[in-house]
Amino acid sequence: MRPHEGPYQSYVYAYPHKTAYRPLDPRPRLKEVWAGERPGALYVHIPFCEMRCGFCNLFTRTGAPEELVTAYLDALERQARQVRDAVEKTAFTTAAIGGGTPTYLSARELTRLFDLTEQAMGVDLARIPLSVETSPATATPDRLSVLAERGASRISIGVQSFVPEEARSAVRPQKRADVDAALDAIRASGVPVLNIDLIYGIDGQTPRSWRYSLDTALGWRPEEIYLYPLYVRPLTGLGKQGRAWDDQRLELYRVGRDHLLAAGYEQVSMRMFRLPGVESGTGYCCQTDGMVGLGCGARSYTSGLHYSFEYAVEARHVRAIIDDYIARDDFDVANVGFVLDDDERKRRHLIQSLLRAEGMSRSLYASRFGTDVLDDFPLADAFAPWLTITDETVTLTPEGLTRSDAIGPALFSPRVRALMESYRPC
Repeated sequence: MRPHEGPYQSYVYAYPHKTAYRPLDPRPRLKEVWAGERPGALYVHIPFCEMRCGFCNLFTRTGAPEELVTAYLDALERQARQVRDAVEKTAFTTAAIGGGTPTYLSARELTRLFDLTEQAMGVDLARIPLSVETSPATATPDRLSVLAERGASRISIGVQSFVPEEARSAVRPQKRADVDAALDAIRASGVPVLNIDLIYGIDGQTPRSWRYSLDTALGWRPEEIYLYPLYVRPLTGLGKQGRAWDDQRLELYRVGRDHLLAAGYEQVSMRMFRLPGVESGTGYCCQTDGMVGLGCGARSYTSGLHYSFEYAVEARHVRAIIDDYIARDDFDVANVGFVLDDDERKRRHLIQSLLRAEGMSRSLYASRFGTDVLDDFPLADAFAPWLTITDETVTLTPEGLTRSDAIGPALFSPRVRALMESYRPC
């Protein structure tokens, strides 16, 4: 556990990361994988964008022609029907459509996406919380009308910066007028929850320009705001510059956190800030419930197996994986994944809990694993300055939350670290 190496190691949005996945041999049948499991969440992945931002490390490709989108939706429908046959309980409590940019699809294609997902999976998306991602260039009234009519309860838009020079520096070319029009259109659509993503640590960004972006975002009074530190990765456009901005990012993070808290938002995690009273409305528990993923960039979780298709960032690998996906017919097996033993399940539960502001319930952990988390992990020794420990919870202090991107990776197992370090795209 080495959080002292720097506060920005990596963003832990899931454990283990896909780079720890390996081809499964034999490939298990999904009917066996999901036997006795509770799915909980449904995630649909659309791997297309109108452009690739300089900071992006997502599984996505740009400029997909209409015929490729059609072929992808055809494959998605084949997969959904086979997955539904394998998952015994399809009483989902929450759903999300992400990417990529789902609204890269036209209004007609979005309608087909909703139709095939609902019909093939037997789920009414209007009856459960549904989040959909969009972008300034694709948040058009016709697309947003489809999302609103089909039950989207949350729309998340990546603005990153309201300062044109900073957007260009992050290789995110966009016109301010388009951003404003998109946000106005989302508000006019009537979808109840708006989330705005902003990035700090952009080259040339200052506390003053950062406050300008924050105040501009607050003009739409979004129910949620996510503050992301800029990460520089080898396979992204900005990664080739080889820069690091730890001190700048720490300063800007604290400026942003304090600014949002003063504006009446509550902190949910290092990244997420939410207006009080805005709840997800879902019964989903990320520590204990599973997730069914549809699409070649989606991952699925059960208590014992995380699985997906091959993972890549570089464009040529992504295109090859998408081509393989649309040619497939065997969606009733898990192809690439990671088998979780008892230690890995405990680590995942700990990471998923500790990195949230509310912290970890010791009783929930004990009821699930039969042990105390402090007996299983030397948290007090490793993270003493950044922890608050009571009989009921283990939580990160405000400064501990600041170091979430170091504390999370420090909790990875040696096995997962070794797999991630040895990962090579296929």
